[in-house]
Amino acid sequence: MRILVAGATGYVGSAVAEALVRTGRRVRGLSRSAASDARLASRGIDAIRGELGDPARLGELTDSMDAVVWAATANRQDVDAPAIDAMLGRLAGTGKTFVYTSGTWVHGDTNAQIVNEESPLAPAEIVAWRAAVEQRVLTTPGVRSIVIRPGIVYGSGGGIPAMFTASLRAHGAVRFIGGGENCWAVVFRADLADLYVRALADAPAGSVLLAANGSSERVIDLARAASLGQGAGGRVVAWPLEQARKELGVFADALALDQRVSAARAQRLLGWKPVGPSLVEELQRGSYADAHRVEGGWP
Repeated sequence: MRILVAGATGYVGSAVAEALVRTGRRVRGLSRSAASDARLASRGIDAIRGELGDPARLGELTDSMDAVVWAATANRQDVDAPAIDAMLGRLAGTGKTFVYTSGTWVHGDTNAQIVNEESPLAPAEIVAWRAAVEQRVLTTPGVRSIVIRPGIVYGSGGGIPAMFTASLRAHGAVRFIGGGENCWAVVFRADLADLYVRALADAPAGSVLLAANGSSERVIDLARAASLGQGAGGRVVAWPLEQARKELGVFADALALDQRVSAARAQRLLGWKPVGPSLVEELQRGSYADAHRVEGGWP
């Protein structure tokens, strides 16, 4: 099976691409530079030139593929949507597979209730456009379409949780938005990659799959774990939402969401079982506890 991974050099896409290579699939990854070509090649992934802002090129690339995994985003509707439309237009009627990476933020604040794939959507403003893209993916005729909605992804010292450790260096304490009683739905990076492998192999057409490890974490507990992991004795400081918005815009509101989601469908349909360490464990004693491995920061 020939699979194109859009986002193969990114945090989620690289884990997915590498997991697919380990199963013997031939994986191609989008690349925009010689450095990215070399990085992909070192992981057994064939580099192919293309970028999200060139829909025509992306459409052409799908012709020689059996499946496309969209694990990329410009975080902009005017970039992502045309690129996805171009690919789906070429895939329509072929029976080939298209996997779209959305996210739990399309469910908005769940108000302490556990939601599933059938629950009404109330997207956070930053991802309000993704609901329409999901529908475009799911309704394109003649495509085996799959939508995966991961929670906040963690592991390997990267992703959004790395912001906790970065804030410690900047402020002398780990900073969190709001009161800290809200919960994040989270998923370990390697577990998420395993779900993509299983979905490509066995998910029925039209599947929507939430991906979270089942233990929503209070943000204040995550912040304290990060502080302990960095040797700061559990020092944390609240960042009022109104102030965070001035620096982060609507991203701050997404980080302040209270979310609890069920991944029972993925477990039932595909036998998916998250086995990675919890985010608290990773922050306090795992990959985030090693300051030299921290990536990213508050945007």
